[in-house]
Amino acid sequence: MFGWLCVALGVAFGSAVVPLISAELFVIGLASSTSGVPWLAIGIVVAAGQVAGKLLFYLAARGSIRLPPFLADKLHGSGRDSARKQRWRERTKRVRVWLEALRERCHRHPHWMTGTYGASAVFGLPPFMATTVLAGLVRMPMSVFLTAGLLGRCIRFSALAASPAMFAAWLQF
Repeated sequence: MFGWLCVALGVAFGSAVVPLISAELFVIGLASSTSGVPWLAIGIVVAAGQVAGKLLFYLAARGSIRLPPFLADKLHGSGRDSARKQRWRERTKRVRVWLEALRERCHRHPHWMTGTYGASAVFGLPPFMATTVLAGLVRMPMSVFLTAGLLGRCIRFSALAASPAMFAAWLQF
């Protein structure tokens, strides 16, 4: 059981960092193929792994994580591509204005962002990745980020882990 939970933690963290990995499919597969792992334990472990992985995006959007110098030089480039940078800034000006207006609205109504982030953690709509980044951009308190994310993801993955057993019991009637 402990081994499967460690694997679940790793897969959940990986799926949070690399969105091409589906934690949902893994949870359903694990819950339906092994009977020795409780569905609640699967839900809690996968939720912890997901929120730990998304914490990296939250911190990056918040500005708490800095790129290493060799990556920052490649990202920012040298002075010779300043015309390209200027064109990029002009193209993205509308998006930056929209983000700033959204940030201001979230500061005026902090419970809206908490509710949206919590609902996204449970249902996946709006996408959890987007609300994670937005939570970092609007500087949601980390305690609220962790609490809402863990609670929502725990509900989501516990329900998914319990679903194969519930479906099998339903078919027996």
